[in-house]
Amino acid sequence: MRDREAAGGPRGLVVRVFDSGFPIAHDTYNGMAAASDGCIYYVLCPETLDDGGRLYRYDPAADEIRFLLDLNEACGEAGLKAIPQSKVHVPLIEHEGKLYFATHVGYYYRVDGMETMPEPPPQGYRSYPGGHFLAYDMKTGGCEDLAVDPGGEGILTMAMDARRGRFYGITWPRGRFLRLDLASRELRDLGPVSELGESVRGPRYRTLCRAMVVDPRNGSVYYTTSEGWIFRYRYERDAIERVEGEDLRKDYFGVWAPASPGHMGYNWRQAFWYEPEQVIYGVHGNSGYLFRFDPARPRVEVLERLTSLASKRSGMYDQFSYGYLGFTLGPDGRTIYYLTGGPVYRGGKRVEGKKETAAGESKGEENLHLITYDIPAGRYQDHGPVFFEDGGRPAWVNSIAVGAGGGVYAITRVRRGGREVGDLMRIPDPLREGAG
Repeated sequence: MRDREAAGGPRGLVVRVFDSGFPIAHDTYNGMAAASDGCIYYVLCPETLDDGGRLYRYDPAADEIRFLLDLNEACGEAGLKAIPQSKVHVPLIEHEGKLYFATHVGYYYRVDGMETMPEPPPQGYRSYPGGHFLAYDMKTGGCEDLAVDPGGEGILTMAMDARRGRFYGITWPRGRFLRLDLASRELRDLGPVSELGESVRGPRYRTLCRAMVVDPRNGSVYYTTSEGWIFRYRYERDAIERVEGEDLRKDYFGVWAPASPGHMGYNWRQAFWYEPEQVIYGVHGNSGYLFRFDPARPRVEVLERLTSLASKRSGMYDQFSYGYLGFTLGPDGRTIYYLTGGPVYRGGKRVEGKKETAAGESKGEENLHLITYDIPAGRYQDHGPVFFEDGGRPAWVNSIAVGAGGGVYAITRVRRGGREVGDLMRIPDPLREGAG
């Protein structure tokens, strides 16, 4: 009890963990959706050489999990003996009864602490064929392969302009900007978004943006770079330009070297369009600051440090070096839900992790906290740390889906069968279920 008091904030929330039956699942980044049929769709991602990622559906009404498809099979690459389609690194976006998403490579080589594309591939295997844009029909269960990246890279970031029938993506590791027209299936590569992306070490290395946001009014698409620049794709010109007069190089966000790996620099970590104000809300990953970006002015307004109360009181950054992707607008259309870190205390002392890392990873042990922020009221709430029933801590959580009928869902690491496995968990929603 004393260590929880030292951390500050409420006592915490107890979660339910599910068993999807995929014992080699690793970490999921984004790859979730709370759909209009009341179900939670999610992708479990292995890091093995011979296995594709898997799409699942959890039906809260029936309390039932169903395996839906294998990504390799959906991409027509089962038995190809190539680097597999083992990850979905983008949100699952619902539109007219279908879930749209894109695939990514999940089997890497690690060089000097960095994940790299497996080139040349292991003997007997082909190179990664490139990420696919896919459409899954929630009613029929059919999956349509819309396009594949001709450059042979994974699709790291994706956004959809539903009004104009356009998809946008950023590839990994070089960071190419793709746009796909849904009607014609025309796929165009508009070039690199930030130097050589994450394909090299040295002065031309840049951590790539993990979230793009569409302005539905005019079809503009916004993304950031690790230098803090904000870029805009102009729909009417089919071209990219830098936003002049504003950036994300804010003192509150810290001081970052753009060519250094292991952090997101001045990139926003996650962001979404907020229609009532016609602005973008985003979170800076390393510092955890919430901000509002108005493209019309243009202006960035820093609002609140959205980290846990324990992190605020410690004055330190959290342990996950990139920050957290579990940031979304809730079903009420006004509340931000955020899954973030918090320090662990033992004997009254904060447990410290390693100082630096060349990869986006957790530097040490941490608690997971559920934060909510009511946008119109400007009200921040830390609902406390999250624990398993046995007292263990969820880890490597970079996904979120808020169910319309209650519950905050995410993918976590859990100990099972003597190993760590990625799987679905449900956190009670303290705003709608009286928890916390």
